[in-house]
Amino acid sequence: MPLQWAMAIRWIPALICVLLCACAQAPVRNPIAQWEPSPNHDARRATIIVLHATEQDSVAQSLHTLSTRNSGGPVSSHYLVGADGALYQLVEDSRRAWHAGGGSWGTIDDLNSASIGIELDNDGAAPFPPAQVEALLRLLDDLCLRLRIPRHAVIAHADLAPTRKRDPGPQFPWQRLAEAGYGLWPDPADGEPPPGFDRGW
Repeated sequence: MPLQWAMAIRWIPALICVLLCACAQAPVRNPIAQWEPSPNHDARRATIIVLHATEQDSVAQSLHTLSTRNSGGPVSSHYLVGADGALYQLVEDSRRAWHAGGGSWGTIDDLNSASIGIELDNDGAAPFPPAQVEALLRLLDDLCLRLRIPRHAVIAHADLAPTRKRDPGPQFPWQRLAEAGYGLWPDPADGEPPPGFDRGW
């Protein structure tokens, strides 16, 4: 190989790196302010996880719905958990999925911006198979550890919109999740809940 070609080949990785850096997205800057970048920042993170039931007939149908639109417009979620335990990711964790709609939890009233949405392949009335629950618990372990979401901050879609939504439904095994350390599960020995307990935390 001629010396010129050998020298040129040595520069190819550096050239690729330069081209990739040129393609990287520059930070969005406000044109009315002077840009003085600080290194003290990181990506915005979700602080809560919202569980849903698809209330559809199959994973294939739900994947289609979550990638297109329904009668109310486009919908999505970050994850879909099949009845067989298969896990699907539809939206990056750092991006805002459209799954929660109107509602609130405590002081949070834009749940789509503050949450990770997880859809469970379930018609809203059937029991949730063990393989699906185990896959959900693995996913919750990953999300809470990696995104630093508090383990108690796992709620139902019905919790944030009780007059509008019912999912994941009466068959969902909340006690099983609580035994694994997720969500809030009342102890009957604690007696009746205080007034206003259902307004979130």
